[in-house]
Amino acid sequence: MADIITKRIVCLANSWKKGGRCIAGKELLKDGSTGAWVRPVSNREDEALDRCERQYRDGSEPAVLDVVDVPLFKARPRGHQQENWLLNPEYYWTLEKRVNVGGLRQLVDPVEQLWSGGSESSNGLNNRVSGKDAECLAVSLCLIEVSNLVLDVYDKSNPFSNTVRRKIYGNFHHAETEYRLSVTDPICEREYASIGNHKIGECFLTISLAEAFVDGYCYKLIAAVIN
Repeated sequence: MADIITKRIVCLANSWKKGGRCIAGKELLKDGSTGAWVRPVSNREDEALDRCERQYRDGSEPAVLDVVDVPLFKARPRGHQQENWLLNPEYYWTLEKRVNVGGLRQLVDPVEQLWSGGSESSNGLNNRVSGKDAECLAVSLCLIEVSNLVLDVYDKSNPFSNTVRRKIYGNFHHAETEYRLSVTDPICEREYASIGNHKIGECFLTISLAEAFVDGYCYKLIAAVIN
């Protein structure tokens, strides 16, 4: 049996991913410093985590700002998502403590542009990177602080299935660039469910660059809104 690796992370995202969840956070090292991003993934093709794979012993699951000990097998980098680690699903996760929102500034990544800019879908703005360009990247997660987040909540119809789905996009400026990104934070979905614009203002955002979609683009997602 492979050795178990336990990494202590501060959880900075617990977001939707293909019916499961994507959890990510920054490692807290024994000397008190902050390490690299860690994204636990399953051994399935979609790598999403089921409920039973992301549980504490009491049946609850990690929340943003939890400090968690996560049982892992080994690093499992995949394309531009170099932060991926293969989860050991045989063990519960362990909650150690929670951190204060005020302590997040020391975890903010000193990034200017959120990967390459200029490419956008019909609903987004600077919200995607071509699969080819993503091949040159080695980072797919970042934590930023913004001062002007506005959430746009609306119903989007699917002409192929005759269904309507509630969508949330986050609009903000960062380093003199404007962004409009899809939100995959389930807590944010629940708190801002009514159609319209919701002015959030100052907050922290965990941004994730997803795997390539069927159209060949990797989309930038707001995986967590921390306000």
